[in-house]
Amino acid sequence: MATDASPQLRSVPPPSDFHPEISISQSPTHDGLHFWQFMIAGSIAGTLEHMAMFPLDTLKTRMQALGASCSVQPVSVRQALGSILKLEGPPGLYRGIAAMGLGAGPAHAVYFSVYELSKQVLSRGDPNNSMVHAASGVVATVTSDAVFTPMDMVKQRLQLKNSPYKGVAECVRMVVMEEGIGAFYASYRTTVIMNAPFTAVHFATYEAAKRELMEVSPDTANDERLVIHATAGAGAGALAAALTTPLDVVKTQLQCQGVCGCDKFSSSSIGNVIETIVKKDGYRGLMRGWIPRTLFHAPAAAICWSIYEASKSFFQQLNSR
Repeated sequence: MATDASPQLRSVPPPSDFHPEISISQSPTHDGLHFWQFMIAGSIAGTLEHMAMFPLDTLKTRMQALGASCSVQPVSVRQALGSILKLEGPPGLYRGIAAMGLGAGPAHAVYFSVYELSKQVLSRGDPNNSMVHAASGVVATVTSDAVFTPMDMVKQRLQLKNSPYKGVAECVRMVVMEEGIGAFYASYRTTVIMNAPFTAVHFATYEAAKRELMEVSPDTANDERLVIHATAGAGAGALAAALTTPLDVVKTQLQCQGVCGCDKFSSSSIGNVIETIVKKDGYRGLMRGWIPRTLFHAPAAAICWSIYEASKSFFQQLNSR
């Protein structure tokens, strides 16, 4: 009887450290979530946060833009709100909200995903290190500001009283034609210098406050945990907003320069803008809009962190199935 000369194939068992689920799909990273899940959670949280608090952002922009071309008396939040409602009606509070929506979603997707990944890399087994939280926040804000700054500039120009632009598309087109692409990033350096300490204070305060509140009542239900996230976020947002208001005023002046009577600066030098503001309005000019800015960031941070943590919990439950 003829025999088969070909070698007989034998099945070789896979090595003991072989995991087919890892080879087929990317495994969850930090906190049991995939990278794209951090992006979705951050995008939802950031968009809802900014859209909900947009009227306060409009008041802040109006108050900070005042006095750009001449010295004027301080304007209160009530006066600014009354002027807008009287001359423009409620829609005046929402001019530029489309630009906010276009910028906030992508920027916050980058913001939170980079924050979580940075925290994972830098923590080295110590998840409660406040310096790591602050450093991760700075890395996140430098990255996300590159995404958000152009639309933030468009948003602020649309918010101005008697804005010459009818909408986002027209503003973008006119800025490109008259000032060039660089105009969208005229305030980027100021924004980063402002947001780096803002984010460092914000994240470090949030994580510390959240940890302390969790220790007070460790066996909290999901609803109570949302209250903790909101409380910690509100406190962190208010403190960070108040401390960085002067740089926010500089940012507004740079983004609105040459529009609706606002001064035109020869360079984006922070010192030059501060000198101009102090010369015309005194040091009080550097704190213009601090009340609506603080009122914006306290509830905005509460909304953002609550939605972000809730979205993370949803994805964690989804991944555990």
